[in-house]
Amino acid sequence: MAALAVLVDFGSTYTKAVAVDLERPALVARAQHPSTVERDITIGLEQVLADLQRQAGGDVRLCLASSSARGGLRMVAVGLVPELTAEAARQAALGAGAKVVGVFSHELTRGDVEQIEALRPDLLLLAGGTDGGNREVIVRNARTLAAGRIEAPVIVAGNRVARDEVLALLQQGGKTAHATANVLPALDRLDVEPARAVIREVFVQRIVDAKGLDRALARVDGIVMPTPAAVMQAAQLLSQGAAGEPGWGDVMVVDVGGATTDVHTVADAPPGEGLVPRGLPEPHAKRTVEGDLGLRVSAQSVIALAQARELRGDLARALAEPGARERGDFLAAHTEVLAASDAERRLDAAMAAACVDIAVERHVGHVQEAWGLHGPVRLLHGKDLRGVKALVGVGGVFAHGADPWPALQAALARAELPHSLRPAAPRLLQDAHYVFYAMGLLASREPAIALRLLAQSLVEKE
Repeated sequence: MAALAVLVDFGSTYTKAVAVDLERPALVARAQHPSTVERDITIGLEQVLADLQRQAGGDVRLCLASSSARGGLRMVAVGLVPELTAEAARQAALGAGAKVVGVFSHELTRGDVEQIEALRPDLLLLAGGTDGGNREVIVRNARTLAAGRIEAPVIVAGNRVARDEVLALLQQGGKTAHATANVLPALDRLDVEPARAVIREVFVQRIVDAKGLDRALARVDGIVMPTPAAVMQAAQLLSQGAAGEPGWGDVMVVDVGGATTDVHTVADAPPGEGLVPRGLPEPHAKRTVEGDLGLRVSAQSVIALAQARELRGDLARALAEPGARERGDFLAAHTEVLAASDAERRLDAAMAAACVDIAVERHVGHVQEAWGLHGPVRLLHGKDLRGVKALVGVGGVFAHGADPWPALQAALARAELPHSLRPAAPRLLQDAHYVFYAMGLLASREPAIALRLLAQSLVEKE
């Protein structure tokens, strides 16, 4: 009897699962069912597990899960200077799979705290000051937060000199607080991985109950991580390799969902010749989340962007056709609906390309022309991603779409965007079997097997 690993994702729209035969190793079954988180999340889970059993049989040795149900993990980041510690805190949150719903900097006012309370975050990341640098602001912010009604756990990731005082203030105010390394220990050094690890740990402790996933724990070995963190882990695995299995080098993954479009890059991305970096150092593994770009929950905003002229011409025209706005309203209210007619499929394809185009534009670095003491200077803001070697499309549009390649090609560099440092000539691949998240989960236990199966399952454009 086959020894199976079952990898489950509780998504906002669908609960999905993949079965892997660990002995061969091979992908042996896939299933999905509309998510039932509003009623009882175990209904959808039982459906997909039964479907996998019918397809594959076998003995389930391992069952791991990720979740983005009900919008995933909502986080607020608080730092000192917007372009430094506040941005470092935001990068830590995004890389851990959180959805950043607010970023605050400098000293918090009572109005700021009321705004944070209204955002109802699941977590709050408190940063501020380099190690040995400014300590007054993070201490005052801790005192202000302690006096507020915020119930979310606070992760302290600022000036280590102030850490003990900050923790004591928060705990005296009845807050749950966790300490980790400073996300910005020095002005020229970003260190977000320790904070990301704590965020994932707190996710497992808190989000399971907050999102109703505790009812599913009896059937799985654990909610291991948020779904975006699983996708990032798969991207890192693909880029870096594992246990004798070589990696692919610099990788970009674009994950188009019903509510958001996430872009993940794992890349050294050194600045091109003549470019002078500006701003905070970019992390090796970077994720951005665009909450206004999605094919169902966010369909209205994607179509509205056509009128704002953020899209290239052909996409703007496609999304401005008669009936498009009404279709977007319908999809936002009926997120489980799949395209049935040719016109609906064309609209889905245009929305997917728009999501990729805009999300990648917001993710990549940009060049700004300026004048210095010795003449013109080309300033680099963000990452120079022109040299990315592989571009992977993830999500239902790439797994089930009739022609996914135009959507993925919307990420590429083009002449009319000369200052946008998009991938120039990468390999184009699609996650045709919807297993990217699953291999990220499996990588936590069997990285070599996960990498081999991931490489085999990706389909490359000819």
